[in-house]
Amino acid sequence: METRAGDPGAFAHFDLNRVPSPAFVVDAAKVRANLAVLRHIGDASGARVLAALKAFSMWSLGSTVTDYLDGVCASGLYEAKLGREEYGGPNGDKEVATYCAGYKAEDLPEIAKLSDHLIFNSPGQVERFRPLLDELRAAGESFDIGLRINPQHSEGEVPKYDPAAPCSRLGFPVSQLRPEHMAGVDGIHMHVLCEQDFPPLARTWAAVEPSLAPYLGQLKWLNFGGGHHVTRADYQIDDLVAFLKNVRETTGCEVMIEPGEAVALDAGILVGEILDLFDNGMPIGITDISATCHMPDVIEAPYRPAMLGEEEDGAVTRLGGPSCLAGDVIGDYRLPGGASIGNRFAFLDQAHYSMVKTNTFNGVPLPSIWLWDSATDELTLIREFGYEDFKTRLS
Repeated sequence: METRAGDPGAFAHFDLNRVPSPAFVVDAAKVRANLAVLRHIGDASGARVLAALKAFSMWSLGSTVTDYLDGVCASGLYEAKLGREEYGGPNGDKEVATYCAGYKAEDLPEIAKLSDHLIFNSPGQVERFRPLLDELRAAGESFDIGLRINPQHSEGEVPKYDPAAPCSRLGFPVSQLRPEHMAGVDGIHMHVLCEQDFPPLARTWAAVEPSLAPYLGQLKWLNFGGGHHVTRADYQIDDLVAFLKNVRETTGCEVMIEPGEAVALDAGILVGEILDLFDNGMPIGITDISATCHMPDVIEAPYRPAMLGEEEDGAVTRLGGPSCLAGDVIGDYRLPGGASIGNRFAFLDQAHYSMVKTNTFNGVPLPSIWLWDSATDELTLIREFGYEDFKTRLS
């Protein structure tokens, strides 16, 4: 899998020695620029734009996100709490839309209290929890009930990241949707995209609209989920705006999108250092960045992260992490200035997903988190991690 991002932007001029290694550095100015694009889409189309916390939940920028967007979408109790606490806005009126593939009954009362939209993965879940939902509403809680559908139209490039892949667990198959399933449902949620531009969204809607047509008159909203790479330079923004406006006008529904990566696209780097070099059929570099601990998608997707300033020619070095996992390999690179012990380097576009997926397998330390504003050159330490963070996750 090739990432479609990797623009160095202002990081081309950032001194990697200003932070310890390893470290995430997020450019607040780039985040603001991304958010401005998303705000334009919302204003021009009339759609509501929510930030997907699953991709980027650096809540020290929560107030910045709420300055631009209509709220956040969450994937369960913890993200819903974070959304309400840190992204609720000064008046507490920003939206929290929560979707979970499987809710627990003991969590639902608190999730319902935190959420404006409570989105279920199947009609069966809605029916099973109906008495509890009625009880919560009778007690004064106010929330819409949503249903996630599977459009059964695949646009994903990698099967494991394709919610519409055969036998997917995500969303109720639209071909099985019946009028009784829609009783009490206020909105439909769908999500099939991953780092994609506008045409896949248009094709998905064309494929699924006929199946939804009988129910559109009773729905309040349609949520097109995330995966929209709208802040990428080549994204067809005008087409998206026209599409969202048309859907609103033709269906009478409020329309939402939930970009995640787009909020922090090309807004962060992960700084590392070479700890050791040796030869085993090719140059091998051991770094203090671990694919499995710090960039799990390198292994899960898999993909090769872009390197800041990578050279076009020269010796290739295979970089891997310090863990004992044999597959803890990041990729083969031509490092700026060549590979040598103590050299600093950085991987691009690491603000989204990498930070939210870090772990301490093998006792590998977590990278610190820094906020840099390229407009002012202000650099602020947000969080450092130590032994206690590792120990307190265990027992």
